[in-house]
Amino acid sequence: MTSSPPAPTVAPPAPDGGPPRLGRLTFHGPLSEARAARIVERVTEPLRRVPGGGTVLDLGCGWGELLLRVLQAAPGATGLGVDLTSDDLERGRASARARGLDGRVAFAAESATDTARGPADVVLCLGSSHALLPDGAPAPHSADALRALRGLVAPGGRVVLGEGFWQRTPTPAELAAMWPDAGVHEHLCLADLVDAAVAAGFRPLWVETASAEEWEEFESAYLADTEEWLTAHPRHPRAAERRERADAHRTAWLRGYREALGHAYLTLIPVPDA
Repeated sequence: MTSSPPAPTVAPPAPDGGPPRLGRLTFHGPLSEARAARIVERVTEPLRRVPGGGTVLDLGCGWGELLLRVLQAAPGATGLGVDLTSDDLERGRASARARGLDGRVAFAAESATDTARGPADVVLCLGSSHALLPDGAPAPHSADALRALRGLVAPGGRVVLGEGFWQRTPTPAELAAMWPDAGVHEHLCLADLVDAAVAAGFRPLWVETASAEEWEEFESAYLADTEEWLTAHPRHPRAAERRERADAHRTAWLRGYREALGHAYLTLIPVPDA
């Protein structure tokens, strides 16, 4: 694994003069540097055994920070990130160029639903299991997403799934403060999530969950650029809209899912087909 720190990702400014999109976030999820480093080490081990260096597929990749770190740690590997958000994809491409990885990674603007990409030696899906399923697919998405991931990983490979789970049953008041029409049915508990991975044809190599500190770092960084921008541009034509959106997100976190929703990182090994 490389010992040199990764080049920073830089979020482009908003075209209307607003704050950068998620510019304070390194990862689009509650993931610390230390945990990311351990995940990278865990998944690059099998890549070292693949002739030619192996392949990495990141579904719902955003700007693909973990994908790029895996490629830095596995110099022979090549990677592909798939997402539909053009600004995030361009951020990923710029970050790849800054790290000298643009010859080994591509970012594709396409849906991950029923994707024909793969199989890959390492498959990443961090907080994006919904992207694997058609619009309107009933929740919870975890079991169906795991079955889709099983078909996208090569024999002997690894899957890393970052997925929400209920740490406890949320109260009606907490559900009302979350997103529109939030319901208990939307997530599994951690034990059921791991059982779903086993039922989909995996063995769980590693089960870990985001800490309260990781959540607070993520949620604060998610809004930090907007909060700073709002204090500097209180009369901007879109200030009221952005203020309302930021306040709604903070309320959903602090009054809604803060103590009820967890985030698991499952490192999975596919069971060989009989």
